[in-house]
Amino acid sequence: MVIAIIALLMSIIMPSLEKARSMAMRVKCAHNLKQINLIMCMYVDSNDDVYPCAQDPHPEPPFGYWLWMGRWRSFVEPYLSTTITEANPSVMLCPQDLSSDTEHESFSYAYSMTFYHSPEQIDDMNSVEDTFMYDRIRPSMPQRSLDVAKPSGKILVGEWFSNHHPVENDQGWWCWVGRRNYLFADGRVSYLKVEKIRPAIDMLPDANLTINGIKGVDSTP
Repeated sequence: MVIAIIALLMSIIMPSLEKARSMAMRVKCAHNLKQINLIMCMYVDSNDDVYPCAQDPHPEPPFGYWLWMGRWRSFVEPYLSTTITEANPSVMLCPQDLSSDTEHESFSYAYSMTFYHSPEQIDDMNSVEDTFMYDRIRPSMPQRSLDVAKPSGKILVGEWFSNHHPVENDQGWWCWVGRRNYLFADGRVSYLKVEKIRPAIDMLPDANLTINGIKGVDSTP
């Protein structure tokens, strides 16, 4: 009888504990993004109001490693009190990201291409292939914080995967499923359903290809 009562209590308590644990990790992820915002602000203040900018893709191995995918962390790392590595990802890893340690070098957050390409360049791209194919490379162009027309609506950095609301066949910003934490250019962090993101030029919730680039809007508060 006692064992049956304990089993019943556990069946009631465990889902609540798991939900609380998941929420705690989501809050930790949002805190990571808030820290990233502070780091980005320090970088911009120290670099003539310019966001991290470099030519894509990386000219040396690993080939195919683009700035938006994670190479941007080398720009902000000097503003952290630690060196970022796979073993020590610091604020660059969502605690609920189960794939990044084996697939993405312990790195969870993507940086929108619109912050290092002009609106005209972005509007000339019409598919996800424009963000990573070698035959579609556009020269990077520095963008400034004053170029952001609507900071409260433009995604700066965001989770690539739906880490806190797992879905099958998650393709990151290239699919209409899941929920993600997003950091907006005004410093706001929001946990949003993908349906809340406006279709980009490629007709996906893709903050890399926001219509009108850095002057455009991905989601309103």
